[in-house]
Amino acid sequence: MALTKILAVDDEPFNLEIIEEILEELDFELQVATSGPECLEMVEGYMPQVILLDVSMPQMNGYEVCKALKANPNTAHIIVMFVSARGTVEERMEGYSVGAEDYIVKPFGHDELKSKLKNLNQVLIEKQSLEKQVEDATSTAFNAMANSSEMGEIVNYVENIGFINEPEELGKALIDCLKSFDLQSNVEFRQGDEINHFALSGVCSPIVVELFEMLKNKGRLHEFSHRILVNYELISLLILNMPDHDPDKHGRIRDHVCFIVSVTEQQLRAIMTKKMLESQQAKLNAVASTVHSKFHGLISLLNENRQSNEKVFKQLQEELEERIPTMGLDEDQEVFIYKKVDETIQNSIAREESVKQVKAAFAEIEQHLSLLLKS
Repeated sequence: MALTKILAVDDEPFNLEIIEEILEELDFELQVATSGPECLEMVEGYMPQVILLDVSMPQMNGYEVCKALKANPNTAHIIVMFVSARGTVEERMEGYSVGAEDYIVKPFGHDELKSKLKNLNQVLIEKQSLEKQVEDATSTAFNAMANSSEMGEIVNYVENIGFINEPEELGKALIDCLKSFDLQSNVEFRQGDEINHFALSGVCSPIVVELFEMLKNKGRLHEFSHRILVNYELISLLILNMPDHDPDKHGRIRDHVCFIVSVTEQQLRAIMTKKMLESQQAKLNAVASTVHSKFHGLISLLNENRQSNEKVFKQLQEELEERIPTMGLDEDQEVFIYKKVDETIQNSIAREESVKQVKAAFAEIEQHLSLLLKS
């Protein structure tokens, strides 16, 4: 298990006792601090992987402590989960803007905290396994920026995504495109009830997922600190490192990002439409196959019935021709019997013409189905 060491910071001893009680049964090494300065003083010596940080504390509040942790290269990698009695969108955005990875609202239960730590443990595992890949990707991004223009990258991206037929491949292509601009990004795709997340680091942190959910219907563009969130109907994109040091570049990148997300959404719609049509085509093929089978079964039954009727009438004619002369009937009686038999045969022939019409109608229906399937 990647997560083994936790530091809990709260000025209320009772809150620390609750955390200790919840984590007692888990295999974590836990230390506590009762203030922000104490946390900063002991953190480098203890080096926890996760810090449970109270927001409201005297001397230094949680936001100030988190800023100090993230500003220190030796502690910037430590995952911070804010613990607060309030959980508004503004407070969560403030928490994320200073670098926190997650947020939990007091009072919380045993299962909620354990679930949060389980998610952070997964984030930590994936971050560790992808560290080298991220370093390589950063190096590749710098080389790409040196060898091609911003618009060239966008044109290449637009040309290439036209050949993509899977949402997951499209999400990775979007992350790679933004990586070529040296942008660290998180993406959410919404396809009906299915939601997928993509990130340069391989996984979106829980607080990013919560921000996507809270802000997806709150307007097209949100800018806070050096981050920008772009919302479309099916896609939300969060950029973590907008170039605030260069206002001109910041404006260009913002416009590029909005255009790239718009184009990506159109391709995602095309992929979803294609999959829907393929599903409908498969269902239509199945229906056509069933209809074809039923038609031919019915025609076979009609043919068998016709052949049976012919056999019966032929046998009847033969028996009448053999028996009538020996029955002692007068001529009128013989003529009457032959007339009735002939009328019956003619009625049968008329029904045979109806059968031919039914077959012709079936053939026409099959032809229409064939044309429909081809189109």
